[in-house]
Amino acid sequence: MTGIRLTAPAPGWAIDADVVVVGSGVAGLTAALRCAAAGLDTVVVTKARLDDGSTRWAQGGIAAALGEGDTPEQHLDDTLVAGAGLCDEEAVRTLVTEGPDAVRRLITTGAHFDTTDSGEIALTREGGHHRRRIAHAGGDATGAEISRALVGAVREAALHTIENALVLDLLTDAEGRTAGVSLHVMGEGQHDGVGAVRAPSVVLATGGMGQVFSATTNPSVSTGDGVALALRAGAEVSDLEFVQFHPTVLFLGADSEGQQPLVSEAVRGEGAHLVDGDGVRFMAGQHELAELAPRDIVAKAITRRMHEQGTEHMYLDARHFGAAMWEQRFPTILAACRAHGIDPVTEPVPVAPAAHYASGGVRTDLRGRTTVPGLYACGEVACTGVHGANRLASNSLLEGLVFAERIAADIAEARPPRTEPAPGADDPVALLAPEARTAIQRTMTRGAGVLRSAESLAAAAEDLEALHREAATDGDGAKAVVPGVDAWEVTNLLLVSRVLVAAARDREETRGCHWREDRPDRDDAHGRRHLVVRIAPDRTPVVHRTETAAFPPVRPSD
Repeated sequence: MTGIRLTAPAPGWAIDADVVVVGSGVAGLTAALRCAAAGLDTVVVTKARLDDGSTRWAQGGIAAALGEGDTPEQHLDDTLVAGAGLCDEEAVRTLVTEGPDAVRRLITTGAHFDTTDSGEIALTREGGHHRRRIAHAGGDATGAEISRALVGAVREAALHTIENALVLDLLTDAEGRTAGVSLHVMGEGQHDGVGAVRAPSVVLATGGMGQVFSATTNPSVSTGDGVALALRAGAEVSDLEFVQFHPTVLFLGADSEGQQPLVSEAVRGEGAHLVDGDGVRFMAGQHELAELAPRDIVAKAITRRMHEQGTEHMYLDARHFGAAMWEQRFPTILAACRAHGIDPVTEPVPVAPAAHYASGGVRTDLRGRTTVPGLYACGEVACTGVHGANRLASNSLLEGLVFAERIAADIAEARPPRTEPAPGADDPVALLAPEARTAIQRTMTRGAGVLRSAESLAAAAEDLEALHREAATDGDGAKAVVPGVDAWEVTNLLLVSRVLVAAARDREETRGCHWREDRPDRDDAHGRRHLVVRIAPDRTPVVHRTETAAFPPVRPSD
């Protein structure tokens, strides 16, 4: 244990439970529903409203071998190829074999997927998939439908939920085992101010960390809080350097910051073409799947073409779809484009890559257990080994579903006793001023974005360390930052950014979605290893390279 905690008031209230689930996307709500069904007293804590997480923004769908002629083995093969030699094959096999039934259970929970005229689930293709295996809902509103179904089930089951609550730190007992979380309710919940949920099992399902970059598809709540909490608690994170930049995000201008509208890969799956300003298709000949190559390949091709032509975006041309198909298959994307003055029925859509998905995260085993006893992680916050160096399209919702069920089964079997939290640390981490958020995002975009190099990463590391030192210095004087949501979020962003950059500097090769301009080739002799990072008591990231492509056990006795 590190003893590192955020600077915050002591909890002024507390409730007790068997399990606290942090996050309300597909992973969090699935875990909560399964835990409650097993008779465990379960509390769900979420940063905004129950349906405001990343899941509801997912457009494309959920991948599973549900179609005629498709098999889990074929799904496994596509996943391993996309992961560029770093997937844990056992984790992938778990995903693809348990995935189809997990989707069917989701349907039983109330999710309605689009169907064909014969009543079968309608399936489409996305990048990296050799078969049509993407189930979708509402055309391009899959995440919203899944979120609707799960939120409805949670409310029907009358689970205890705490909305508008930012989780601060893990509580541990005298033996270093999980004993709950501290959290701050932002004025609109059952409680206000800082409190605690005391529970022997904590499930992190906090989603991604896209807000460390200036432009992202992630909602504003995706500030890496779960990864930061886990690091401060002494947990290991892995593969954080592998940030997937979605190739086709609606380009709103070079100065546009924050959440950007996604143009789903399913648009290319249905036959849209990537073209440059002259209307020339540039993916043909670069990969056997052309526009449907894995996302890292498409993002690199777009970025390379932009550099060659001195432009800030490329175009996605789907005018041949016609109005009817746009309106029926992609109503959400059509509305977003038109809201920004672009009509994809009559003109190509300007697109550019933006931060989309963290392939790495808090390191877990196949039961979702982290290196801290009693702490679990699933969904985007976790690193199960499924994604390797680059997530295969639409595997994320499936991963959240499958591993959430596995976590619930493990907690239900173990049923650990409740224990008392030990006193907090005497030396809490100094907080950053909220104004530092923009500086962090611009530093990360400039130095650790789609294109990276030793020089850009060194500059980013220097700028981030300067912010870290400044916060530590200010914390000793009259300018100490007042604790609050904005300060806690930006402090989390800084910690996650420092760890990401440390890992990216250590990985001196190009692999998956980690693209080093100065190291353009894969180095399988040294690079087929995972980078595991923890935070030392002096707050510095410590990077460890595994001996093989396999993860070490999360428990010494395993």
